[in-house]
Amino acid sequence: MAINKFMKLALKALSYPDIDIRKTYQLQRSLQNLAAPKVSPHKQDWQDHIVVSEGRKILTRIYFPLQQKAEGTLLFFHGGGWVTENIDTYHKVCTALAQATRHRVVSVDYRLAPESPFPNGLEDCYAVAQRLFLTPKSFGFAPGKITLVGDSAGGNLAAAVSLKARDEGIFSVERQILIYPATYYDHSDASPFPSVKENGSDYLLTSRRICEYIDLYKRNDDDLVDPYFSPLMAEDLSHQPDTLLITAEFDPLRDEGEAYALKLQEAGNHVILYRMKDALHGFMSLGIGYVHVRRAHDLINTFLNRSEQHESVKPLA
Repeated sequence: MAINKFMKLALKALSYPDIDIRKTYQLQRSLQNLAAPKVSPHKQDWQDHIVVSEGRKILTRIYFPLQQKAEGTLLFFHGGGWVTENIDTYHKVCTALAQATRHRVVSVDYRLAPESPFPNGLEDCYAVAQRLFLTPKSFGFAPGKITLVGDSAGGNLAAAVSLKARDEGIFSVERQILIYPATYYDHSDASPFPSVKENGSDYLLTSRRICEYIDLYKRNDDDLVDPYFSPLMAEDLSHQPDTLLITAEFDPLRDEGEAYALKLQEAGNHVILYRMKDALHGFMSLGIGYVHVRRAHDLINTFLNRSEQHESVKPLA
């Protein structure tokens, strides 16, 4: 559905709350938890699983496609600016993803900033990935092909896990799906990306809010140029997974995501880039009643089913 002038006015009005997330993130978490769907105790299609790493317990939730044999496993990292959201607030997203793709989805409840700043959340995601790749039987199933998936801050974490996996050499990631990922550190007026200015004030997620999330996530300014914090800063992007990268037309993060796709391709990786027309940041949380979600599921299925064929970055629609 196209964004008409009346919708633009409504979005603009909603994009100017006088709230600093750095001061109100705990309240934001509480409101999100209240709005989260009530998870049924009759767990026919999901189960919780604990991964223990270096003495800490990392909660994961495994979703199963109902009445279908799982064709593989998606390791999912949720969005929320590294500060908000959790596996409960993403329950519907992961349930829908499992049913639409006929894959198991393993969602990770990683530690959040500012209580646990960079790289703590990344370490949780990497620890779960390492366990899933190296000892899949510990999850109680044979995972088949494993694909990393993340949206927004979760897309940032998926990209960082792939980089870290290459650098550490302990396991190899073959595929990743990055949905409107954060890949760069500067979302101020000095940003080199036009989408920060074009989409940074009138489309719900503002550039100011992204800057606040970055401030909460980082330990200090040195983190900003760390490739695991800002994947676009990586000097070497060779030997990265086959990648599907989906951006949203009216998203401040659009251009940095597309720049990351192009840089991956230039480094010799196989990449499919798709800009979702008329979409806002965060559209995956809207539910399958929305055309953008259904289209994203179709793109993901096409990518997952292309086992041997490769496709390079396509011209943007």
